[in-house]
Amino acid sequence: MSEPARTLAQFDIAGRSGFVTGAASGIGLAYAEVLAEAGARVTLTDIDAEGVRRETERLLAAGHDVRCNVLDVTDRAACGAAVDAHAAAFGGLDICFANAGLGEGPGWVSPTGERVPDGQVDSYDDALWDRSIAINLTGSYNTMRHAARVMKAGGKGGSIIATASNAGMILEPIVPMPYHPAKAGVLHMVRALALELAAHRIRVNAIAPGPFVTNIGDGWAKKDPAVKAAFDKTIPLGSMAETYQMKPLALYLASDASSFMTGSTLLIDGGVALGAVQ
Repeated sequence: MSEPARTLAQFDIAGRSGFVTGAASGIGLAYAEVLAEAGARVTLTDIDAEGVRRETERLLAAGHDVRCNVLDVTDRAACGAAVDAHAAAFGGLDICFANAGLGEGPGWVSPTGERVPDGQVDSYDDALWDRSIAINLTGSYNTMRHAARVMKAGGKGGSIIATASNAGMILEPIVPMPYHPAKAGVLHMVRALALELAAHRIRVNAIAPGPFVTNIGDGWAKKDPAVKAAFDKTIPLGSMAETYQMKPLALYLASDASSFMTGSTLLIDGGVALGAVQ
């Protein structure tokens, strides 16, 4: 096999199985799509029952080997049952995207630059804090621990990928305050699990997206073109990303192309972390 052919073959995941949380829309759906398009067998999970069933049916109609499971990632027992059901259906688990998350509530600055009283720490809604930590951090933990359990039992290794955020690395005033520590916690958990699971040939990495057009944050970037245009001006590469732009990176981390990578965080944010556009 020639060197270019050998290189491209490392991206081949045909016949492997992948489990994706938060797969009814946005980045999670992009993860599920690219796995299926590359020939993997995929379980799409989401708390949005109608959405995850609709997208699963669409992928089935396109000829892909997919199934779905309605899942609340804050329910530990349900996470374990969903991962076990995936392994039973597909003969194990090779790839897991711990993606489910939300960015509910205001930041202390609006997308157009005004201060937001309800987004400031002394008046922040405690219920929003609890919900953000439960879904973004604990939900990732619940997903990854059960993926690790099944991968260890299978004895073949695997790849676990967590969706973090550039907000876990830098401060984003428009982002809800609890989202920052939740996603920073995901990043550190990825490093801890990567070291623990390396002996089992289970790789654990994180993707840290920046500004993508999704339903997160109540989908404001989709709903208000003026707000999106204002936000686009702050991004060095000029605009928010569409979810299809996540697919190549997801395939890289899911495949053997990243076989010597674990404990890493790959930032995909259009240059936002570099600083403000001058």
